[in-house]
Amino acid sequence: MQFLSYLVNGISLGSIYAVIALGYTMVYGIARMLNFAHGDVIMVGGYIAYTVMTTMGMPTLAGICTAVLVCTLLGVAIERVAYKPLREAPSLAVLITAIGMSYLLQNLALLIFGSAPKSFSSVVALQPLRLFGGALIITGEALTTILVSALIMVCLTLFVNKTKVGHAMQAVSEDKGAAQLMGINVNATISLTFAIGSALAAVAGVLLCSAYPSLTPTTGAMPGIKAFVAAVFGGIGSIPGAMLGGVLLGVIQSLSTAYISSQMADAIVFGVLIVVLLVRPTGILGKQTREKV
Repeated sequence: MQFLSYLVNGISLGSIYAVIALGYTMVYGIARMLNFAHGDVIMVGGYIAYTVMTTMGMPTLAGICTAVLVCTLLGVAIERVAYKPLREAPSLAVLITAIGMSYLLQNLALLIFGSAPKSFSSVVALQPLRLFGGALIITGEALTTILVSALIMVCLTLFVNKTKVGHAMQAVSEDKGAAQLMGINVNATISLTFAIGSALAAVAGVLLCSAYPSLTPTTGAMPGIKAFVAAVFGGIGSIPGAMLGGVLLGVIQSLSTAYISSQMADAIVFGVLIVVLLVRPTGILGKQTREKV
C-alpha cells in the first residue's frame, strides 16, 4: 500500500511539473525560444494569490483569477520587452536575457515581499479520498492537481488542433515568414503563446503552493528547472509529451526518494533524462525535424 501512496504522490507532483512544462513546450514549439524566466512567473503567481487571499482577505477564486490575469500580462510584457527585440539574435543572447529576466523577477520579489517564507493557505476544499478501508489516503490537493492538469492538457490540445488561432500557432511554428505571407499576425500569435504559458504558470504556482505551503522568492526556481527537464524528457514542443514527461518525472522522483535516497533523487531524475536522450534525442514523444538547406 505504501507503494501506491508513493505512486499517487509522484503523479500529483508530476502533474504540477506537467502544467509548468506545458508553458515551456508552448513557447518553444511556436516561438523557438527557451523562456527560463518561466519558473519565476510561477513564483509571481503564488505571491499574487497569497496577497489577494491573505493580505486583502478576498475569496480564493478572486486570488486565483487575479494571479492568472497578472501573470498573463507579465508574460506578454516579458515577451515584448526582453524577447521580441532578440527574435533574430543568436540563441545565446536569448538564453542570457532569459536568465537575466529570471534574476530580475526573483530580486524584485525579494525587495517587495522579503526573504522570509510565507505560509500559503491551500485553495483546495476537496476532502481526502480514502481507499482500501483508509489504508490509502489521497489528499484533496493531489486529486485536484491531477484533475486540473489533465483538463488543461485536453483543453490545450483541442485549442491548438481545432481552432483558427491554434492553426495560426502551428503555422508560425513551421515557418514564420510563410505564415506572415499568408496574413497571420506573427507578433500577436507569439504574444498569445507567452500569455497562455504564463497563465498556466500562475495555475501551477497556486497548485504548487497549495501542495507545499511555503512561498519564497525562489519557490519556482527548482520546479521550473525540473519542468523544463520534463518537457525535454517527453519531447519539447509536444503537448502530450510535456504531460507524459512531467508525470514520469514526478513518479521517478517520488519512488527514488522513498526507496533509494532523498539526496540522490534529483541525480537519478537527471540521470534518467540523459539515458532517454542518448536513446531518443527528441524525447519520448518528440518528432525528428529535418531542415532544408
